[in-house]
Amino acid sequence: MNLFKEAKTLVKENIRDYGMYIALVVIMITFTIMTNGLFMSSRNISNLLDSTGYIAVLAVGMTLVIVIRHIDLSVGYAAGFLGAITAILLTQVGLSMWITIPIILLLGIVVGLFSGVLVAKIGIPSFVATLAGMLIFRGALLQVTEKTGTIIIKDDNFNAIGNGFIPSIAEVNGLHLLSLLLGLVCIVLYIYSELSTRKNKLKYQFEVISRPIFILKLVMVSAIIAYITWILAGYNGFSWTVIIMLAVVAIYHFLSTKTVLGRHIYAVGSNPEAAHLSGINVKKITYIVFGSMGMLSALSGILFTSRLQSASTTAGTLFELDAIAAAYVGGVSSAGGVGKVTGAIIGAIVMASLSSGMNLLGVGVSYQYMIRGGVLAAAVIFDVMTRRKSR
Repeated sequence: MNLFKEAKTLVKENIRDYGMYIALVVIMITFTIMTNGLFMSSRNISNLLDSTGYIAVLAVGMTLVIVIRHIDLSVGYAAGFLGAITAILLTQVGLSMWITIPIILLLGIVVGLFSGVLVAKIGIPSFVATLAGMLIFRGALLQVTEKTGTIIIKDDNFNAIGNGFIPSIAEVNGLHLLSLLLGLVCIVLYIYSELSTRKNKLKYQFEVISRPIFILKLVMVSAIIAYITWILAGYNGFSWTVIIMLAVVAIYHFLSTKTVLGRHIYAVGSNPEAAHLSGINVKKITYIVFGSMGMLSALSGILFTSRLQSASTTAGTLFELDAIAAAYVGGVSSAGGVGKVTGAIIGAIVMASLSSGMNLLGVGVSYQYMIRGGVLAAAVIFDVMTRRKSR
């Protein structure tokens, strides 16, 4: 009874962190029941995660941008434009994938730094600066694709990024062995990270949850990772898109939670003036966050272009709004200083799950937009209410 009471208290006190995980589980269970299990089929979950990849990558960068109290509206068409440049370099210039991708990522950093300079050095509001960037990249995308309309990519290696799967090595009862091993590695890394964090907190005499609740948390999260791995291993295994998405999350989660840079980013978001007075270079942090956002926009463009195996005039449309929605649904605060990159991924999966489930149920597109808008509004209301209660 005490264990249940402690768990209830833990969830209540950390509702911002756990709320979206609970919502995702509820959404998945609901759609699974309504579609007679079709929603949780291996094929559907694999397609859902693949279609989430390019938005999830943007949402990670957008989370950090919102954390420092800014916004970036240019990321959608920046991704579309950089995806088109990728297609041109591969098809018309004849560069290999291994040369093209680093060039595009570097271009993305330059694009992001340009927005960062406008915001941090010149003092233009980020909304206006990035709105200008959105219009510029929209025009640039139309310019580079106006002759052909669509640039078809026939590079099989590049197209595999958005459509291919990691090799299975061998199969065990119809399950891809390498995917199972990767899932096991993810579980081990998760448990190691949690144990390390708990050990450090105890070392400095911070308050931690009881050992039974901690073990229960490890078991539950590990079971979820194992279940998703088992589902994917039963189809074609992990796709390269999912691997890239997981790598981005892992890197940014480490940077934002385990490094001085991460602490500075959240300090700037919590109170820019206090951060400046404490010796943090606020302009430098702004440059880094916007440069990072630009690089992730480039990566998003690569993933999307690879998935479609082409670049078109409509690429990037509404990407920025989907990324912002995923960040807010994932728990980032409009007041700044609060938000996790892992939450952004959960937010992206929540929005993708809603779309996937409604498509399977045959819900009209008009209703889908209204429902997704309602979910976004509910997430922001939830943020405002939880902040009000914590005061």
